[in-house]
Amino acid sequence: MSPNEYGSASLHKELITAEKRVKIEEVRKLVQPLTSAEPSLFSDVSISRFLTSKNWNTKKASKMLSDTLRWRLKYRPNEISWEDIADEAKGGKIYRAMYTDKLGRPVMILKPGLQDTSSAKGQVRYWIYCIENCILNFKDGKDQMVWLIDFQGWNMGSVSMNVTMETAHILQHHYPEILGLAILYNPPKVFEQFLKIVRPFLEPKTYQKMMFIYSSEKNSLKKMEEFFNLDELESTFGGYNAAKFDYNELQERMKNDEMKFYSSKDTRNFLYTGEKREEFVTHSFKKVESHLELITVLSKEDHGAVSTVSSLPGEKMATPQMEGI
Repeated sequence: MSPNEYGSASLHKELITAEKRVKIEEVRKLVQPLTSAEPSLFSDVSISRFLTSKNWNTKKASKMLSDTLRWRLKYRPNEISWEDIADEAKGGKIYRAMYTDKLGRPVMILKPGLQDTSSAKGQVRYWIYCIENCILNFKDGKDQMVWLIDFQGWNMGSVSMNVTMETAHILQHHYPEILGLAILYNPPKVFEQFLKIVRPFLEPKTYQKMMFIYSSEKNSLKKMEEFFNLDELESTFGGYNAAKFDYNELQERMKNDEMKFYSSKDTRNFLYTGEKREEFVTHSFKKVESHLELITVLSKEDHGAVSTVSSLPGEKMATPQMEGI
């Protein structure tokens, strides 16, 4: 299969129809009191991702966006610095590769078999740091990333179930449609048991982006070559690049990114801090939530005539049992 068959078509490049444009503006209007807190979260590209995740249902997308901002205000993922997570990075279990895939998407390397720390909080925090770093490195017209997961040394005890569940929740609820493709390279037989436990917590769209590749298969190299330049790809994944993980190189690269994207520490923060932050959270969220409640009431009275609760023609509504997973 070609890369485009694995959800790699950039949402940014997608031809936005007039009806979709209307829906983007509907969402922006609904969450307007929140948009000044983190403008990039409410860009056309970002809103499109949330709408896509919710089958272009504007009420659900607006709720998801406001919930994500609430999470970001509390967790502050964009304020995590290299110094905060440096110890988690030492073993090379997660890092952004120095190359992209053939579509220009940043590549995040994950090696769960190298898990070498015990703090679940620290592990999740480092994973989020790497997600945020990949987003900062999106090239023009790209808004998704690729995961390359190496299962060498992995066993059922490598990653805790709590960490797996939390990262899956964060990915699907606060970074929707950010993952274009996840390649699981040489997962062991026992991983099937692990996946059976985890799969009920994965949305169908997320699971469909998973691709299993086994180096023992004759066409495995051909599959990898569809997505990557083999001269750049590490030998771990069948490529010709023999370079090993270099912690010092990663540290320098991450610090350079921080200097490049954040001119000062203050620019990493939201516009509101201290008492002003609390005031913003209290009043703005109440206003948005009242809007959403009103839409629910109107839609019940009008049986879906309100455009904010409709889906686009030809697109299925999300099945109720999967909502919130």
